[in-house]
Amino acid sequence: MKSYKAYCLDLDGTVYRGTEAISSAAAFIHRLQQKGIEPFYVTNNASMTQKQLHSKLLRFGIEAEETHIMSSAVAAAKYIKRWYPGQNVYMIGSDGLEQALAQEGIEQVEQDAEIVLMGIDPAVNYEKLATACLEVRKGAIFLSTNKDLAFPSERGFLPGNGAFTTLVAASTDVDPIYIGKPERHMLEAILHEHGFEKSEMVMIGDNYDTDILAGINYGIDTIHVNTGVTPMDQALEKEIPPTHALENLDFWEI
Repeated sequence: MKSYKAYCLDLDGTVYRGTEAISSAAAFIHRLQQKGIEPFYVTNNASMTQKQLHSKLLRFGIEAEETHIMSSAVAAAKYIKRWYPGQNVYMIGSDGLEQALAQEGIEQVEQDAEIVLMGIDPAVNYEKLATACLEVRKGAIFLSTNKDLAFPSERGFLPGNGAFTTLVAASTDVDPIYIGKPERHMLEAILHEHGFEKSEMVMIGDNYDTDILAGINYGIDTIHVNTGVTPMDQALEKEIPPTHALENLDFWEI
């Protein structure tokens, strides 16, 4: 088994499942930390701030470094600061996205935006969507945190950010740039900020279509764990299988 410097872990389905920790993942993280390796946490969840995600992990007995939590909201803000410095943003989103933009010093506006950025917003309404459409039609760059069409809740599957983004894209005939997995941008941000080589990074996740494809799209090694969305046999049957496939992270030696 190869050793890496940057272990990038998906959260839901890999580190925890809803309100319960996945014990093998928690033990794996503790083994890494005992070796002096602080893992990264890579999630499409754009609604929660780094502090909120840190608190959630702490409830599972995992002490994470906040700066190592890479949500699609954090990645979107870093993407804007790096590639569109000084440009303002009309945002549809919640606390996670608002705070991420503030941390990077990005100005938010209600009209005449240079960038439209969409994340999940439980208070989304017609007026917000109409404004996004109008700003995109006027020439604003169109970004979205992730393309998830639905997400699970105690009520069942609810509309995800991708569903609302698709509405704006259909109305304006403009396709957005998506930041979250399976796109490469979150992993690219980790490499850019911490100075890793791709050969030193590995993406670990349960969902082939988001986690594993993100690693494949970025050209790094991947570890599929059989603890969530994609069954191991299905992952191994893909045209490009994961680099490694494990029942759970108890089987990975450090």
